[in-house]
Amino acid sequence: MVDRAVINATWGRNVWHEEPQIITSMDFAKQGEVMAALGETHWDLVIVDEAHKMAAYRYGEKTSKTERYRFGELLSRISQYLVMLTATPHRGDPQNFRLLLDLLQPGMFANTDLLLESVQDGDNPLFLRRLKEDLRDFEARPLFPPRHVFTRPYRLNNEEKRLYNAVTEYVEKSYNKALVSEKRNVAFALLILQRRLASSVRAVRRSLERRKERLEQLLKIGQWLAEGGRVDEEMLEDAPEAERLRQEEELVERLTAAETREELEAEIQTLSELVDLARQAERHEIETKLAELRKVMDDEHIKQRAEKLLIFTESRETLEYLNEKLRAWGYSVVTLHGAMNLDARIRAEHEFREKAQVMVSTEAGGEGINLQFCSLMVNYDIPWNPNRLEQRMGRIHRYGQQKEVHIYNLVAADTREGMVLRALFEKLERIRQAMGSDRVFDVIGEVIPGRSLKDLIVEAIARRRTMDEIVAEIQAIPDQNVLQRTREAALEALATRHVDLQRVLGEDRRARENRLVPEYIERFFVQACRKLEIPLEKRRDGLWRVSQLPYELRQTSVQFKQRFGEVFREYNKLAFDKKTARNQEAVFIAPGHPLLEAVIEAVLARCKGSLQGGAAFADPDGRLDGWLWFLQGELRDGNDQVAGRRVFAVFQPADDGPMRLVSSAILWDLKPLTGEMPAETRPDPGPVTDFAADHVLEAYRSEILQERQREAAIKRKYGLRSLEQLILDAQGRLIDYETRRAKGELEPEVEITNEQRRKEEYEARKRALEEEILRETSLLLATPEILGVARVVPKAPDDPRMRSDAEIEAIGMDVAMAYERGQGRTPEDVSAQNVGYDIRSEAPDGTVRYIEVKARAATGAIVLTPNEWVMAQRLGADYWLYVVEHAGTAPTLYTIQNPSAKLQAQEVVEIVRFVVNDWKKVAAHEEL
Repeated sequence: MVDRAVINATWGRNVWHEEPQIITSMDFAKQGEVMAALGETHWDLVIVDEAHKMAAYRYGEKTSKTERYRFGELLSRISQYLVMLTATPHRGDPQNFRLLLDLLQPGMFANTDLLLESVQDGDNPLFLRRLKEDLRDFEARPLFPPRHVFTRPYRLNNEEKRLYNAVTEYVEKSYNKALVSEKRNVAFALLILQRRLASSVRAVRRSLERRKERLEQLLKIGQWLAEGGRVDEEMLEDAPEAERLRQEEELVERLTAAETREELEAEIQTLSELVDLARQAERHEIETKLAELRKVMDDEHIKQRAEKLLIFTESRETLEYLNEKLRAWGYSVVTLHGAMNLDARIRAEHEFREKAQVMVSTEAGGEGINLQFCSLMVNYDIPWNPNRLEQRMGRIHRYGQQKEVHIYNLVAADTREGMVLRALFEKLERIRQAMGSDRVFDVIGEVIPGRSLKDLIVEAIARRRTMDEIVAEIQAIPDQNVLQRTREAALEALATRHVDLQRVLGEDRRARENRLVPEYIERFFVQACRKLEIPLEKRRDGLWRVSQLPYELRQTSVQFKQRFGEVFREYNKLAFDKKTARNQEAVFIAPGHPLLEAVIEAVLARCKGSLQGGAAFADPDGRLDGWLWFLQGELRDGNDQVAGRRVFAVFQPADDGPMRLVSSAILWDLKPLTGEMPAETRPDPGPVTDFAADHVLEAYRSEILQERQREAAIKRKYGLRSLEQLILDAQGRLIDYETRRAKGELEPEVEITNEQRRKEEYEARKRALEEEILRETSLLLATPEILGVARVVPKAPDDPRMRSDAEIEAIGMDVAMAYERGQGRTPEDVSAQNVGYDIRSEAPDGTVRYIEVKARAATGAIVLTPNEWVMAQRLGADYWLYVVEHAGTAPTLYTIQNPSAKLQAQEVVEIVRFVVNDWKKVAAHEEL
């Protein structure tokens, strides 16, 4: 994280050059001297969150750019790839939206007509729109469950009400006095005190005590009139939480509107009385708001159902108060706040998932962590910045959430800010019902156009208007008008919802065929744990548990933590399948997870000697005799950038027969050999890399080139057309200038010169775009890199049932292929690739059958390899088993869909195979 403190600590050096990955604040980085240093760097990838803040506006022929927009222009120049994330890319203003897209590809859209054309045609190359409500899985089920937001009003008790009235009166008078004296920092500090009052009695009591003590000190030395410069409220709002709270507390403690000693003495006396009132209110065993929280917890039956609960507050003091009370009620609690570093936050998230029932968090929990295993949230106090409200909700209402989400907003109905919030939430609820969606919380600012929630609350506290007037303003705008603006802000008016479902389904099918099957990762992990003596146990629900990870696996390097994260002592629910992990709220173990990566490192260290000695496997089918090579291929474009990488396996027969591409999963079908390696010299890898380049990478190059050419066509369609239009417009203006001059009219030379420069700039950008397109569509193959090689020797089993007969199998394949063609499908023989099935057969509607063919000379049991059995489990109803019996005399075909769900397979570990005896009974039943 780079901020002012880091810059000061590295004075004389350019910190932007020194770190490969950096997180920083937009408002910090937009400062002049910071941008100057940042401008000397180049980044592969820049990701900007809340990108709509980089705004620019078009007024006639003039463009007005904010400082943040100019910062965006810098990022566009110094980055290879720029990704901008925002929920509100425009406010129904296509020009504003076009200028935002200009940061991604300057000049791509010369005018809004071209932009709207790209949206209508569904080929906008720069913009991808996704709304939670629109996202569906392949069965058209919503990816995000419903989100229910409830307002829970409560009323203060007598002591709390006296405290509230007294503090609010003090804030009101001091705030208005500060504004009259033009002491905006003092006014800002008093509003912070009011927010502490809305949080909890403890929070305001401690702030009042500190303020009283500090003002007494300032009175003693006579320095209370030094206001200390102007506070940038926007910068402070975006500052890291710990820094923001520190600065806010400093302001609350030392800034006062008092201008004389007598005024300050009177204020200190008032603070003393307020502290006494706060202590009286705090003597109650339970605050009214805390009682309301307990009602919510009881209504949701969280103790009986062991339901997890996330509670948000803005104050550290309130966080400590809730932590104490909840623990006293018998709940296990973990806290999260901005003073915690990233590692501590990750540990808190892990503890909440594994152990604690309740997490109490400040705003720091609204960013950067995923808590979708929790579906219940309470906003103990409501932020005056509504963006923070949506950020909080996004911690649990996110991808992977399986339950309907319940969110409760606790609002004091008899306070000034509470009345504003309640009126706002009531209006939001009406609009939500009209829209049939809760996206109103994403664009809450549209409810009161031109005003902010904070503005209304401040007006209520300072009594600039009556409460009736403020509530009337919220209610004044007809719901239909707000509804329309909300839809526009959500991009319904500008962006298309069209999704090419067939293309998506095709991509999903290819992903299913080629991805690393979770069962392979699970098998590796289980075997590795046995090797490393890690206490891994299978739970009753099918998940895995690590009760205590050995200390040496948890002691990872700094580099490991930076790359993967922290490894914890225990993991109670582990799953290797994403869907299972999501449904059962388990930790998803996949490449990149710290636990798996730590296990891999430990295995590599433990088995270093064996790796250096090489690997040998036996083929139980008795057919493979040769070398299994693992390679990585790479493509680079004309910019010398990596266009694609692919890892693949090639089998090279020992008898110099033809090489072929195989699935790397073939290793699961082979039996590891122990003892001495075969005394052979590894063959020259040259022919293998040549084969890979010709038969694998050339096809991969064609695949990537096709996509690059599609992107190039879009750039020509919009980018080149836009620049050609701008050149023509500039040329037209130059002709107008010359025509007027020929008529004797005076034209400023500077305007003509500027227009000529613009025209030359457009022409240069057009040439640059044409060259860029050419470079991006020029793909070159690099020599494949050898990752590893293994020797494979044939070793047929003694049991004749386990042996394969090439001639009989060929007959079985012919029968299966003919059957598929007869059914109107298009079969493809992929048996040589060892992918876990023999035939990929596509129907006219795009559906695919993955068919494993087994042929018997007569009849009897059939044998499946581990790879075939795993793929049958993975592909489910799309996987078919075709058995051909009496193949040598009178071939008869039997078909079984989803065999892993219907057949009983006996694993024979000694020969690494699964034997099925009851296939014929199942097949006969399916025919009926």
